[in-house]
Amino acid sequence: MITEQLKNDIHRLLGRYPEKQSALMPALMLAQKENANRLDQDDIRTVAELVDVPFGKAYGLATYYSMYNVEKPVGRYHLQVDTNIPATLMGAGEILDHLEKTLNIRAGETTPDGLFTLSEVECLASCGTCPVIQVNDVYYENMTREKVDSLLDSLRKGMMPESETIYSFGSVCNVLLKNRGVKDATALAVAKGNGAYQALAKAGTMKPEEILEEVKKANLRGRGGAGFPAGVKWGFIPKDTDKPVYLICNADEGEPGTYKDRQIMEYDPHLLIEGMAIAARAIGARQAFIYIRGEFAWIADILEKAIGEAKADGQLSELDIIVHRGAGAYVCGEETALIESIEGKRGQPRIRPPFPAVEGLYGCPTIVNNVETLASVPFIIEKGAEAFKQWGFENNYGFKLFGISGCVNKPGVYEYPLGVSFNELMEAAGGVKGKLKAAIVGGLSVAILKAEELQDLTMDYDSCAKHGTGLGSGGIMVISEDFSIPELALRTIKFYAHESCGKCVPCREGSYTLVKILHKLLSGQGEAADIEKILGICNTVRGLTLCPTGEAFAVPIQAMVEKFRSEFDALIKK
Repeated sequence: MITEQLKNDIHRLLGRYPEKQSALMPALMLAQKENANRLDQDDIRTVAELVDVPFGKAYGLATYYSMYNVEKPVGRYHLQVDTNIPATLMGAGEILDHLEKTLNIRAGETTPDGLFTLSEVECLASCGTCPVIQVNDVYYENMTREKVDSLLDSLRKGMMPESETIYSFGSVCNVLLKNRGVKDATALAVAKGNGAYQALAKAGTMKPEEILEEVKKANLRGRGGAGFPAGVKWGFIPKDTDKPVYLICNADEGEPGTYKDRQIMEYDPHLLIEGMAIAARAIGARQAFIYIRGEFAWIADILEKAIGEAKADGQLSELDIIVHRGAGAYVCGEETALIESIEGKRGQPRIRPPFPAVEGLYGCPTIVNNVETLASVPFIIEKGAEAFKQWGFENNYGFKLFGISGCVNKPGVYEYPLGVSFNELMEAAGGVKGKLKAAIVGGLSVAILKAEELQDLTMDYDSCAKHGTGLGSGGIMVISEDFSIPELALRTIKFYAHESCGKCVPCREGSYTLVKILHKLLSGQGEAADIEKILGICNTVRGLTLCPTGEAFAVPIQAMVEKFRSEFDALIKK
């Protein structure tokens, strides 16, 4: 039921956005919270009327994103257990089994008293602090059986216990993580005491083209995965446009193995805000968005508070920043799908050209940059491009956050120059737990490397390419000899099959077909031809989809089969 207070809240949302349909997603989320964490058709219809969109459009959007509970009974406490690759490597399966036995229900079911719903979910960007259980909007990380029992006991008493996350982190560059571990670092006074907004003050004395030139000179490559030079991308904005220009920070962070951006947003939000303000000045944007994954509710609140402080302090006199929460769709990490999502639509990729820099959000020139990319900009402007280039080497300049998860003793996020060796990062992470078998070094969508391939690997774009993989997001998942590659392959493709938006046949059908074949192999019913089918599908899908998702599953699955063929052959029915 939609109350008058909720209607007023939705009307305020409508006034924030350049086009009111963009308020559809947050309005539906408000309605869901008002209605015991579920949406019924009457609520969706009322929201649709308030936002002035057809009911079918609102219903289609609500049934697309996984975080909307449309007509689904959900208990008072929704326990969501991440079982993606990092979580699997770090014991999430045991936690899920323990919950099923303790609650006497299976994943996907609700206890008879309606108190608990248990779900197995995809990556929650808690890769270094797995196992993780998300209870409604709250993360409980570093979970053990004992912690699970204590959590359930508190919830049965109607109490949501305090959530405390213990991270391992380290930095040899002291830029992106310089405030990590500093008390009250999210507060404006503390941030300014540590140098925040000095670069923005300097940028205010520079012409936009001078800012652009300095970022180009630094050769700051995008840290979201593609590695495209940020300054070059900014330069694609048409010089003679009479349309508004928009800046979007991509904070969706849905790539399994990746949890670096949340370190910046959660512990140093003013660094990101300052980077956005400088970038906006360079491209001529007066309106910006932070598109943050919907599960990061508490981080969205941190950002909102920091933006309010910065605005009150006069730091954002030329820029308005809206924090826009997603609702559970991996594909929204792709920039055109992200733009569609902000516009209040299903997050599905667009055909390109036109590219966003020419025709993006609301049909206007738009730049989309990753959190880490934008957070690197203040250093470049304050210290200069040459100072940035003191780290790394040609084509691989600067500092980088590496998120290390899986079979290591100190999983965490570590800031090193590009070009650091894989072995040095393993030392920083406390060494490998068990015997090293393989690693995925750039998020789940890159090719796996065997132990012997890792020995001379340096973490930069060129070395990764030379080794047949990609630096990607810098999310490193370490795999020990205790794990089966075919089982990890199945968990990998289940993620992509779940997250395919369904728009492209090769991606939609190819991913589900691979799930079926791998299930068949692992159940002991596989044939030799099935392995060839896997490779055939992977070769076919690549290059045939609108966005990179098809390639994102074809590359890792093909590499797993080819490099660990004996493990797949051993599954063939004799």
